[in-house]
Amino acid sequence: MNKPENLELLKNGKRNDGRAAEELRPIEMEAKVITSADGSAKVKFGNTIALASVYGPRALFPRFMQEAETGILRARYNMAPFSVVDRKSPGPDRRSTEISKVVRLALAPSVLLEDFPKATVDVFMEVIQADGSTRVTALNAAAIALATAGIPMRDLVSAVSCGKIDTTLVADLNGLEDNFGEADMAVAMLPSKNEISLLQMDGLITNEEFFKLLSLAKEKCLEIYEKQKSVLKNLYKVEKEDSDGS
Repeated sequence: MNKPENLELLKNGKRNDGRAAEELRPIEMEAKVITSADGSAKVKFGNTIALASVYGPRALFPRFMQEAETGILRARYNMAPFSVVDRKSPGPDRRSTEISKVVRLALAPSVLLEDFPKATVDVFMEVIQADGSTRVTALNAAAIALATAGIPMRDLVSAVSCGKIDTTLVADLNGLEDNFGEADMAVAMLPSKNEISLLQMDGLITNEEFFKLLSLAKEKCLEIYEKQKSVLKNLYKVEKEDSDGS
């Protein structure tokens, strides 16, 4: 997609939404937003909003899909038709199928699947408003949803996008930056383990820029990790107070 001539992604050191280069958009996180799910979460990065719901562990059928010594993790990522300006065709497409696989692989190292053999944990992620960085926003929501479902985990998964716009390295790409920037990198990690579970990049950057972006992504994942832990701590604090009150 060619960049419009009058579009300025960076001006006087500020991005088109007023942020500094390494500044995250305002982040909102909420846990247990879908009562029918075993675990759920809503995460908002700027104008990008993703919902995640988790069901399981539950018996996996048909039986030939079961693993005798471990459970399996299934993930479905989808963008709602109304999530973008030009209405998206409903149902799965090539992009959502690919991202579903990517986010499953990003979440899998965090989940102790060996604790529930022959079972499945199903994760559904729905982007209801898209303004860039949709897969990482969905991943952050999925990690919180898994935790609220009581799924045994090695760590949460925290994710962020970084990239290059007008020769400047930036964090948390919005829609315009995603579409018209020079490069974008999606990173997910298990922060307390310092393990990267997702690294995807599109565009051209130098080796030096790559390692600078990776360092920036790790730094921002730690910030997001603290927000994820905070929303979970607040949730269980409220639940404990309600339990003690009753």
